[in-house]
Amino acid sequence: MPFSRRKVTIGLASITASVLALTACSSADSSDGDKDSINVLMINSPQFEELQTLTEKYFTPDTGIKVNFTSLPENDLRDRVSQEFSAQAGEYDVASISAYDTPIFAANNWLASVEEQATSSEEYNLDDMFDSITSLLRGEDGELYAVPFFAEGSFLFYRTDVMDEAGIEIPERPTWDEVAEAARTIQDGEFEEDGICLRGLAGWGQNLAPFSTVVNTFGARWVDENWNPQLDSPEFEEALEFYADLLQDAGPQGSAQNGVLECINFAVEGSVAMMYDATSIAAQVEADDSPTQGDWGYAQAPVKETDNSGWLWTWAWGIQEASDAKDESWEFASWATSEEYQELVAEEFGWQKVPAGTRQSLYDNEDYQDAAETFYEAELTAIQEPDPDHPGLYDQPYKGVQYMGIPEFQDFGTRASQEFSDVIAGNTSPEQALQESQKIVEEGTSRYREE
Repeated sequence: MPFSRRKVTIGLASITASVLALTACSSADSSDGDKDSINVLMINSPQFEELQTLTEKYFTPDTGIKVNFTSLPENDLRDRVSQEFSAQAGEYDVASISAYDTPIFAANNWLASVEEQATSSEEYNLDDMFDSITSLLRGEDGELYAVPFFAEGSFLFYRTDVMDEAGIEIPERPTWDEVAEAARTIQDGEFEEDGICLRGLAGWGQNLAPFSTVVNTFGARWVDENWNPQLDSPEFEEALEFYADLLQDAGPQGSAQNGVLECINFAVEGSVAMMYDATSIAAQVEADDSPTQGDWGYAQAPVKETDNSGWLWTWAWGIQEASDAKDESWEFASWATSEEYQELVAEEFGWQKVPAGTRQSLYDNEDYQDAAETFYEAELTAIQEPDPDHPGLYDQPYKGVQYMGIPEFQDFGTRASQEFSDVIAGNTSPEQALQESQKIVEEGTSRYREE
């Protein structure tokens, strides 16, 4: 089927990225003249390394399409993809892009639409994919511009053995007050574990991910419907005070420097009693080599004023509009996000290694249910419930639960996150941090108020 070349007509300012000299673990050769060869940019994480192995073993022999992979750390990948796609250089045909990037790239005509290919293929079965996830990958025109490789929500991890010893019952849908009370009880009791790990490290993808869900459920918001910043509201200050106080009272030492990797390590080694983080981490703490395998329970993201408060995220495959190998690129992207691919991962590496969060059929599979017995039901709920258009009490003029879906957010969000990290570290007060953050957000969203 010929590839759709339909473009988005809405305009947004392009992302400005500094030109970096990046060193990659790569087999890509842009000078390869083979018409059945494509170049792919991806993250250097285990799931993507497994993809490279399976591509060489199955995809290329079956299709004759050689795939040249370039693997980069996440931050370097973001810079490289922004440079490549904004320039429409065409060196890379396919890239790992996120829920945050996709609508922005689509609005700038940097991505090729895959709507026709995905919807017309009965074998691909787009209807099997969760609407909550594919909605993150659509442009303003409603068309699909990327297909999800894996996705995640967020939920509460808690040690069932520690809670039993402490006489604490964690409900299926806890409130933040219940979680805080449990964490402080553990911290103040005769337990070896710290009460809870939350990301404190600065970064829009670090502490802002969990903290923004706290903001939403506390009845606060980053901006109102007219893009006026609301960080000086009592609700926002209450959310920040709560988050910082909880980590200061019941978090691991140095919480302001603990990011997602540190929290994962604490959970796996068993030094924390609770963690609120991504659903995708459950497979790691339940892995066969995890010292705490089988010790964990899972509850939905804690709430206060809303019915649910989890986040929503996906890493997906997007095809560059300038690519001259769109048909081959779609064949790769569709295979890498298919039911067939998930079964290959299970066959080669085990069901717990399957990229989850994208397809209902995976959660209906009894083999996956057995492998993910302790968390698959909670994971499924956490992925289906969040509403990226209305995650809090109020309407918002952007898409996103734990992020604002505008190009400027990665800059002003990171700057504000440093202010919040300073509060967690005890270096500044919530009032001072929010006064400064209000100015940062006012500057970052000024053009939207003008428009």
